[in-house]
Amino acid sequence: MHYLILSFTHRNTTLPIRDKLAFNDDESKLSFLQRSVDSPFVNEAIVLSTCNRIEVITSCNNPTEASKHLYLLLNEHSGIALDELEGRAEQFEDQGGIHHLFSVASSLDSLIVGETQIAGQLKDAYRFALERGFCADKLTRAVNYAFKCAAEVRNRTEISSKPVSVASVAVAAARRAFGSLEGKSALVIGSGEMSVIAARTLYNHGAEVSLMNRTMAKIEPLAEEVGGSLVPFNRLADVLGKYDMIFSATGSETPIIDGSMPFRRDEPCHWFDMAVPRDIDEVDHAMVKVYRIDDLKNTVDENIMLREEEAKASFAIVGRYTAEFYAWLKSLNIEPLIKTLYRRAEDSARQESARAIEKGFLPKTYEAQAQKMALQAIKRYLHPQVMQLRRAADVGDIDAIIESMAFILNMSEE
Repeated sequence: MHYLILSFTHRNTTLPIRDKLAFNDDESKLSFLQRSVDSPFVNEAIVLSTCNRIEVITSCNNPTEASKHLYLLLNEHSGIALDELEGRAEQFEDQGGIHHLFSVASSLDSLIVGETQIAGQLKDAYRFALERGFCADKLTRAVNYAFKCAAEVRNRTEISSKPVSVASVAVAAARRAFGSLEGKSALVIGSGEMSVIAARTLYNHGAEVSLMNRTMAKIEPLAEEVGGSLVPFNRLADVLGKYDMIFSATGSETPIIDGSMPFRRDEPCHWFDMAVPRDIDEVDHAMVKVYRIDDLKNTVDENIMLREEEAKASFAIVGRYTAEFYAWLKSLNIEPLIKTLYRRAEDSARQESARAIEKGFLPKTYEAQAQKMALQAIKRYLHPQVMQLRRAADVGDIDAIIESMAFILNMSEE
């Protein structure tokens, strides 16, 4: 069994490429996962699709053939040429894949290091695959260990002491642009987590917040929380020029703000497109500055510099957890062999006590005691060997030992 991850992120792909690769609805994700595990080379699969990354996380029996199959599926899904997909992706296998997964869960691979959204997004992606039968024990072990690692990073470092997200960085960019958000007007479009963070952060900085969504009922509690007004979605074109700021993060597959929409604006305004695919089309207006996810990298770079020391400590934790995870996997590999040894010992004790009674060496009434004595003798003999096997599993590579033992004892199939 192998672990294989194909990773497309802000580091190796542009926003338009990520737009095409993104899985924006359950149906497309479901189809991709089903076709992934239909391959004889892929056993389990998870798809993590966020604003800044698309990760295909699998357990497989042949990484070379599995990756070929997955690239073909991504080609069909996105329309991006195979050679471009293969050239852009970061491909991680086995221990490298586990290290990458733990880094992602711990927010060390995020556009904004230390942001807290990614753990929840990974949990949702895992649950989606698990509930539909595309994920089983191999990926469950890895993902659960990833969450343990992420918790350790949060508890042992200050990497997330000031939680940030794409939304909070967008608000920070607005603050730099205006100097202060006190009294500034903002329209937040969407009902997802980024829209919620943006609305709360704007409210905390004194902005006057209006909320818009196709389903108004979804944003009514948030509007009450931030003292905001509700704007019907069908009035979007009418209100574009009204606000100092617009923050948009919807699940629309096409831009909801068309560059050709007419509006008047005599003062500078700032629009933040936090969606993938993009919500805001190209806009040619002297008073409008559009920020996309990739435009927030300056703030991200500052964030990374401030957290560099914490990141070093965090990566040390990830490295330790990766080693511990593989040591734990090896201990799992040795246990079936040990169980088989003890089962054979019980069979031998039963057979030998029965033979002794049949030959008249012992009376029938002593059968249970005879079996127990024989079994205890064999277990006493096996105990030092079993302890040595477990020690080997804890400190080294025992794959060769397991294969040799299985061959010597004719236990390959077992």
